[in-house]
Amino acid sequence: MHIKALEKEMIMTESLRLPQLFAHRAERMKASEIRELLKLLDQPDIISFAGGIPDPAYFPRQAFADAMVTATSEQAASVALQYSTSEGYTPLRDWIVQHMATLGVRCTRDNVLITAGSQQALDYLGKLFIDKDDTALVGWPTYLGALGAFNAYEPRYDRLDPADNRSPEDIVADAEAAGGRVKFAYLSPDFANPTGVTLSVEERRGILSRAKAMDCAIIEDAAYQSLRYTGQSVPPILALEMQETGDIDACRTIYLGSFSKTLAPGLRVGWAVAAKPVISQLVLTKQAADLQTATINQIAVAEVARSVFDSHVETLREVYGARLQAMLKSLDAHMPDGISWTKPEGGMFVWVTLPKGMDGAELLKSALEARVAFVPGGAFYADGSNANTLRLNFSMSPAAKIEEGIARLGEVIKGAL
Repeated sequence: MHIKALEKEMIMTESLRLPQLFAHRAERMKASEIRELLKLLDQPDIISFAGGIPDPAYFPRQAFADAMVTATSEQAASVALQYSTSEGYTPLRDWIVQHMATLGVRCTRDNVLITAGSQQALDYLGKLFIDKDDTALVGWPTYLGALGAFNAYEPRYDRLDPADNRSPEDIVADAEAAGGRVKFAYLSPDFANPTGVTLSVEERRGILSRAKAMDCAIIEDAAYQSLRYTGQSVPPILALEMQETGDIDACRTIYLGSFSKTLAPGLRVGWAVAAKPVISQLVLTKQAADLQTATINQIAVAEVARSVFDSHVETLREVYGARLQAMLKSLDAHMPDGISWTKPEGGMFVWVTLPKGMDGAELLKSALEARVAFVPGGAFYADGSNANTLRLNFSMSPAAKIEEGIARLGEVIKGAL
């Protein structure tokens, strides 16, 4: 064998040993079913309800083009293309302070950290709070990306349910028996991913009361908060807690926001709002991870948010609201008896429950043959249970395509029944 080829083979052989050196936590890192299903979007004959993404036809492209010109101008480039503070671009943090005030949360820029999407904030919070065998309270089901972010830190999961009859003392006792303690409750109270369900004021106050009794944090994932199409707005949990404490620095709730669902996900800009001691520790975590979120992206988002955020969100509400109604109407028309689904007031998802014994993952195989896709629901449960569920996204498809896709899916389900 040629010496160079031999050296290459030896290097490859050596590299194959590296997985043996991975930390045990790597075993808990699983491929995201949603990220894999997103590849289906490249197949034009498939009607995909799988993604949880905004329609690129409605990105504020011109506003971002203008913002990038401003950011790279001779006057601004020395800031936009340079290292910056870990806390984030000051004008963007100031915009977030004003935005949070409209939601009933009074804070200062020192309560704000800019992150590379709210997903990064979830990873940081997992790193900050979770010791091995600590308990994270999550929805049943919950956002798959949150499970992915927390898994590496080896938590134990327990159910977070507003209607849970267990006492906080029992939940704490179970956590201690497992070798840790309850560290936080994670939830998305507005149009949750994957169910689309919104918690009432009473349910939010109940979560807050139980968190106090367990002395744990609350992670409020508000990625979809701005995308309400019908019904009355509900105050964030952080706003409700501030009504009691009067001071954000006395609050246990950590609010996560994102521009991904409203302006554009590709720039990866989100934020965390919390008490200053929490933000200070998250800043240290960010300094160790990536130093800062890209400055030019923050400047562009700040410019676009200032100029078009409110009007652009109104457009999205009209477009996505009509698509949600098209999906609900199509489900009524095409689903067989024994199938139920949520009726969200906003967000991007409808959650479907199939009869017991049906498997969403198996159903997907037949659905793909009919050229329609969705996400099987079992992936959203920390224990992989409730396989007879599936998540449908409506933000990416116009009404006619939704009608056709749901009709196909209805036929597939009828065949499986």
